[in-house]
Amino acid sequence: MSVHTFQNDKKINLPSLARNLAFPLFCGLFAGFLSRSHFCAYETLQKPPFAAPAAVFPIIWTLLYLIMGISSYLLFQADRPYIADAFGIYLMQMFFNFIWPLVFFNLGNHLLAFILLAALWFAILQMINEFYAVSRAAALLQLPYLLFVTYAGYLNLGVVLLNKR
Repeated sequence: MSVHTFQNDKKINLPSLARNLAFPLFCGLFAGFLSRSHFCAYETLQKPPFAAPAAVFPIIWTLLYLIMGISSYLLFQADRPYIADAFGIYLMQMFFNFIWPLVFFNLGNHLLAFILLAALWFAILQMINEFYAVSRAAALLQLPYLLFVTYAGYLNLGVVLLNKR
């Protein structure tokens, strides 16, 4: 099943698009499910200036997961070398993305969570670089993700510094 697009007369492979969208959405949903009983602890923490309300994060993350899915779809549609390398780093950053809320919320280990977030940030940067070698559009779509993880790093570090025990 496919639908015509207007760019280069390529067709959208709907099953592939659905799989690529489902993967990051499922990872985020599952991590959220595993952490849900610990989210209320976030409200009790001292947060740095410009901290968004907790209700904003699920909306932003859902949008970012959709963008990740579209980006990975573009990667697989590119039919170029280096897709395996790019996909490998994509999976690695998804692992860091998945594990971060478990460490931050469930374990309450904010310093380790910050270290994981720094690793995620570098993995996203590497992913953008790898995606760029395959699909410029796929790489550029990851920039909002990198920016938001930068903001999350600021928040996470703020929580570490403001909530010393």
